[in-house]
Amino acid sequence: MRVVATGVFDIIHAGHAHFLNAAKEHGDELVVIVANDDTVRKMKGEPILSAEMRAEVVSHIKPVDDVLIGRTGNMLDIIVDEIKPDVIALGYDQRLFTRAELEDKLQSRGLKVKVVRLPEMEQDLAGSRKIIAKILKIYRKKYIEE
Repeated sequence: MRVVATGVFDIIHAGHAHFLNAAKEHGDELVVIVANDDTVRKMKGEPILSAEMRAEVVSHIKPVDDVLIGRTGNMLDIIVDEIKPDVIALGYDQRLFTRAELEDKLQSRGLKVKVVRLPEMEQDLAGSRKIIAKILKIYRKKYIEE
């Protein structure tokens, strides 16, 4: 069974590894869609690394079988036209659609897919923004407040 997982993957951390390992448990092939730079800018702000660099890093994570960079426009096109997965694994914090909404949207486009929501990883730095905030805090304390 083919599983698809999506994300920004800007600063790779343990939360990403947990997410991708949990996604792979739902099938035997894991395809990851890395958000393109324009999508990241619209949803989260300026990416640290380019989509190509983020895709390169993700391709080296053990459970990942294939990596694609997301398209601009309708984000479901790549899933329906290219990947055709059996399962879509959503991270605990990916809230653009509910599981049922996403299943319905894909079914209306002729693709029957099971959507699963993966659990949150309990770790204080399981998020790129948390890592950036900690780096800034350390930097300010060491270099600015001295």
